[in-house]
Amino acid sequence: MTNAGAGPVEEPEEGPGQGPEQGPDEEPDRPSALPVLLDTVLSVGSELELNATLQHLVDSATELCAARYGALGVIDPERVRLTALFTAGLTGAERAAIPRLPDGRSGVLGALISDPRPLMLDDLTADPRFAGFPPGHPPMRSFLGVPIRVHTEVFGNVYLTEKRGGGPFTAEDLALVRVLASQAGMAIGNSRLYETARRLERWIEGAAAVTTTLLAGRPAADALMCVAERARLLADAAAGVVLQPTREGGMEIVAASTHGDPGDLVGTAIAPGSPVLEQLLGGEPVFIEDSATDPRMTTHVRERFGPSMMLPLQSGGQLIGTLALPRARGGPPYDAVDRLLASQFASHAALALVLADAQHDREQLAVYEDRDRIARDLHDLVVQRLFATEMMLESTRRRSSNAPSGDTVGDELSRAVDELDSTIQEVRTAIFALQQPPADAPTTFRRRVLRETGGAAVLFGFQPSVHFAGAVDALLPDPVTGHLLVALRGALGAAHRRSEVTGLDVEVDTTPYRVRLTVADDGRTESGTRGATLTWESAL
Repeated sequence: MTNAGAGPVEEPEEGPGQGPEQGPDEEPDRPSALPVLLDTVLSVGSELELNATLQHLVDSATELCAARYGALGVIDPERVRLTALFTAGLTGAERAAIPRLPDGRSGVLGALISDPRPLMLDDLTADPRFAGFPPGHPPMRSFLGVPIRVHTEVFGNVYLTEKRGGGPFTAEDLALVRVLASQAGMAIGNSRLYETARRLERWIEGAAAVTTTLLAGRPAADALMCVAERARLLADAAAGVVLQPTREGGMEIVAASTHGDPGDLVGTAIAPGSPVLEQLLGGEPVFIEDSATDPRMTTHVRERFGPSMMLPLQSGGQLIGTLALPRARGGPPYDAVDRLLASQFASHAALALVLADAQHDREQLAVYEDRDRIARDLHDLVVQRLFATEMMLESTRRRSSNAPSGDTVGDELSRAVDELDSTIQEVRTAIFALQQPPADAPTTFRRRVLRETGGAAVLFGFQPSVHFAGAVDALLPDPVTGHLLVALRGALGAAHRRSEVTGLDVEVDTTPYRVRLTVADDGRTESGTRGATLTWESAL
């Protein structure tokens, strides 16, 4: 039985149904009720597949009550409409001839949904709530409808029409269908509980997998993509995207996981002032029935999608972004369980992102501390010992200056002193490099000079003065900048070898034709004079 129109309901008294007078009690070819009923009840506990169980129930109800047509409708508890309809008595051709199945929003079926009480009618078409049959629908007159419920929750209805023999349905029919309806209620309830438990298990496993992946040290972009992809698979969505706030006050898609999509989602922005933006930036979830038609959606990609969830990624009051999970056009809407589990996943993922970011910061800090320790060890131990050895060799070389002519000891000592001096300079250059952060290396020449002098400040105990003249970043080619930085490091190392250095000036003067580097300090030289200047120049 399908596509009966509907309206308000009637509650029958115990005994014969209300409405027109009951027909004769004789029912031709009615089977023995007990064996069929017992078989049906047992099948509910043994059948593993819900659809097969519900089809068996409606077939049994139709057989037990000697009805020509039967149907079992499952109700969406949120939208109060039929989401599935199992029929008996219709051939494949008859069912195909009906253009659409009822959704339970109107007519007698709608009445049973809005007021779930048993209803028996001698003539369905004579009831004022009847709204007509669609084209191709077989004629139906006698009607019996019983709600499927467990305690106070209604899961659906059982409908029977066209009592064989032409009479109305009886109180015995009603009692039998009530038993079967209770079995159907238990089957649907248990199935929904099991499905909810399975979905909860999948979401928990997904959240745990995301946490494990994020805490493994993935880069930020990969972390966001991991959240988007895992959420898309868990929600059975057409896409999983992560949006983050923009400087202009909007939100932009920064990571997107799709299946067979053109790939133009990343970079799509929600402009400031969009109706949905206030909720998103406020950390509120947004649930949409149809993205393509919802006036709150303003992006050009909305035409591709139907039902959607937009969930805040926030932890401890910190809004990281928004996780959006749109399904394809015409896809099934998200139910309350979907929304709850996805919201919990988003909260868990946001916390994992915060923890991963904090872990990354701790690792970076550990690297900085270790590099700083290495630099101190190099400076305090290696450089000082090398410098002491150089002084000893220099003293020995001076004493050997009175050696007989032709003696090569003095020359060899001079070469040893030069080698030690070069080694000290290279170690100091390595110390400067160790003092710099390993990430976010500057790309412009101006910033690279400032980075070198900033590293030298750690060793000198003060910040060198740096001046630029001319368009250094625009005029200097890469080969020249490389040589210039080598010269700067050498000059800084030489200045550090001098004692009593209290000031250091670095100047880079650039013209379209040449570049000049000048490094001046006020330290004491080996000859005892104050101040030294190094100049390096190159043509462009």
